[in-house]
Amino acid sequence: MTSPIYLAIDTTHLDAALTLAQKVRHHVGGLKLGLEFFCANGHHGVHEMAKLGLPIFLDLKLHDIPNTVAKAIQALRTLEPAILTVHAAGGRAMMEEAKAAAGTHTKVVGVTVLTSLDAPDLEDIGVAGTPHDQVVRLAALARESGLDGIVCSGQEVKSARKAWPGGFFVVPGVRPSNGKAGDQKRIVTPAQAMTDGASILVVGRPISQSPDPDLAAREIEATL
Repeated sequence: MTSPIYLAIDTTHLDAALTLAQKVRHHVGGLKLGLEFFCANGHHGVHEMAKLGLPIFLDLKLHDIPNTVAKAIQALRTLEPAILTVHAAGGRAMMEEAKAAAGTHTKVVGVTVLTSLDAPDLEDIGVAGTPHDQVVRLAALARESGLDGIVCSGQEVKSARKAWPGGFFVVPGVRPSNGKAGDQKRIVTPAQAMTDGASILVVGRPISQSPDPDLAAREIEATL
């Protein structure tokens, strides 16, 4: 059985990213390459990481007018990522265009509320209600727009799964019971996230900053 753990590669250094991925490749199910990595290494970096044979989750969180997002995704099609993110807050037309522009083997998922945000943060940007309310609202819009799923915290995934049984749910910000929260605010343990309906888990620092990344990945996998 393939591990649901996707390792977040949060570095600008390609050699360091390859070294880390090599260490854990047998105990993770895929690699998440984010904005930091992509801005430094571009298409070449993604191609190099893909040579390891693991699915690539290209987490660029695209958010712009529909035409711009569609053309950006068309420019990414040659990379054939397994998963690609856009911001659900970009609206229905943007999400529809994003899905239409993606390759047939790419899941397009909508980022709902970043795990670094809580209710006061949402209030600051003019969003009424709790993070849970906003996730449920944007999940419904993503589903109606034809996306494959959403990104949400483990605190909302149970409700999202209940409302969207066939959806694909990416849960970042998970932390082992003894892990540090860092800049994440809405966190749960990996086991709890899976129990509540996560499709995949995105894990970064608990693995990448461990003295033994492979052991850390195996220990998290064992809790599932």
